Amino acid sequence: MRLTEVGVGKYLKRWGLSFQRPDKRTVEQDPDAVRRWREETWPQIRAKAKAHGGEILFADQVGIRSDQVTGRTWGEKGKTPVVRRSGNRFSVNAMSAISTKGRMHFMVFTESFTAEVMCRFLDRLAGHFDHKIHLVVDGHSAHRSKKVRDWLAAHPDDVELHFPPPYSPELNPDELVNADLKHSLPKQHRARNQAELAAETRRFFRRRQRQPHIVRGYFGGPHVRYILDENPMSF
Repeated sequence: MRLTEVGVGKYLKRWGLSFQRPDKRTVEQDPDAVRRWREETWPQIRAKAKAHGGEILFADQVGIRSDQVTGRTWGEKGKTPVVRRSGNRFSVNAMSAISTKGRMHFMVFTESFTAEVMCRFLDRLAGHFDHKIHLVVDGHSAHRSKKVRDWLAAHPDDVELHFPPPYSPELNPDELVNADLKHSLPKQHRARNQAELAAETRRFFRRRQRQPHIVRGYFGGPHVRYILDENPMSF
């Protein structure tokens, strides 16, 4: 039987399929480790936080460059639209943490992300809570450094770190914050120096802090719904 491309598409839609952009996964990811995180480790973290009146946040760091241009716009055919940017190259970094309650905490900094910066972020984060924080972060070397371990040992009632499986950024909804920042910032930013770029980055985070419904929406993606699932074993 010979079918046209349009005809094949109609059959696929009838069978419940849709045309999609494939998600990316690294070949180094361990599917069994991901399954254990969702079905075993995460329920244990949630139960532990609930039993002791704690709160769970997901955190990640991101870098923003002055020459970054994302997104598309309409333009006359043959005439590519031009976006004006500074010819100087500079960057800033940020660390953010979000919760299912719509809370967001952040820190913008200009130096590289190091153990010292992570400890400074933990200090600031702990100062916002009167109960223990269970912070989910990736396996960055700064997160596992001796300085951070020493800080955690000195503040056992303030913060506890938890690490998802390696090569699994899709398990952390704070990755969507980073994508949101990189998508939103270039639309308006005209930073001419590092200080202006840092100020624009802070404005983005402060705006999101006033939009808890958007922060909660980061937890609605297909790969992080397990966080809200009351019965993760059924994921």
